Amino acid sequence: MKIGVPKEVKNNEHRVGLTPDSVKALTNDNHEVFVEKDAGHEIGFTDNDYINSGAQILNSPEDLYKSSELIVKVKEPIREEFKYLSKDHTIFAYLHLAGDTQSGLELTSTGITGIALETVTSADGSMPLLSPMSAIAGQLSVVVGSYHLLKPNKGMGTLIGSYKDIEPRVVTIIGAGVAGTEAIEKALANKSFVKVIDLSSKRLEELKTKFGNKNIEYIISTEKNITEAIKDSDLVIGAVYVIGREAPKVVSTEMLKDMKPGAVMVDISIDQGGCFESSRPTNHDNPTYLENGVLHYCVTNMPGAVPLTATHALNEATLPFVKTLANKGIDKALEEDIHLAAGLNIKGGKVVHLAVKKALNL
Repeated sequence: MKIGVPKEVKNNEHRVGLTPDSVKALTNDNHEVFVEKDAGHEIGFTDNDYINSGAQILNSPEDLYKSSELIVKVKEPIREEFKYLSKDHTIFAYLHLAGDTQSGLELTSTGITGIALETVTSADGSMPLLSPMSAIAGQLSVVVGSYHLLKPNKGMGTLIGSYKDIEPRVVTIIGAGVAGTEAIEKALANKSFVKVIDLSSKRLEELKTKFGNKNIEYIISTEKNITEAIKDSDLVIGAVYVIGREAPKVVSTEMLKDMKPGAVMVDISIDQGGCFESSRPTNHDNPTYLENGVLHYCVTNMPGAVPLTATHALNEATLPFVKTLANKGIDKALEEDIHLAAGLNIKGGKVVHLAVKKALNL
């Protein structure tokens, strides 16, 4: 199969779909791999590294897409890339169609087959290709939240955690999936007092077994409980995910009025439209804005801040699926693997994933 790896074009996105080692694994199976010039340059993967792994370097995205059948990306194609796409392409990437309805519909109209990493499943019900980036985003949420609480960054001017007899600061985490759990661990390691909010009492019990009761409170998700929790919070992290759907708005703009001035909110769910009503997408160049005195961080590609770590973590998870698609062919691979087939979002100009169809009101 002819496999293409374009250079990512989203703001400050330096991850790359395939590492040189992954390319080597595919060329060893006699597949042709095309890599756009300098696709991995920013994270230390040179064109020579790719050439030595058996890839061919192409100078432009136009040449890359023309030469390839299976496109392995990280982030969803953006409008400037749509002109290169056709029904002859299969895109294997994070698509997040529900996060931007208009772009999702325009991408669908190109006729591509779109396999979304975020909806591929596994036998235990987990999301094996979403999990690595969720875990990284969860850790980063505490890092960026702490950084933006500093006074020069428009935060209230506090240090997350505790110091001597000073009361520890409060971090509230809404959603206790992969990202939320990583955020809990990071916040506790920083000696914060953590409030964990989730709809599932079973999940909260599991977390209680894992983390105990020291400096942590477990709260069932209701509008009242969320309102009360964020009043006392210095940092609020939203980590809510519903497969293929737009994230539910669990914090209303009205609730911000009772929050501390200079508190920080980090919306990990922003790729899926955001779980705070006041969220709007930002990027790494301009990551924050103030709303009702509360600083919002809503960067749509958070793991892009650590592209080398993220690329290695992603490739470890995605390579077996890429090999399956390449070795068996797209249709056969999807037919034989129900978990990979769960990633199929668009095909032949139509949205075919039920949850995504519902999210796009189709």
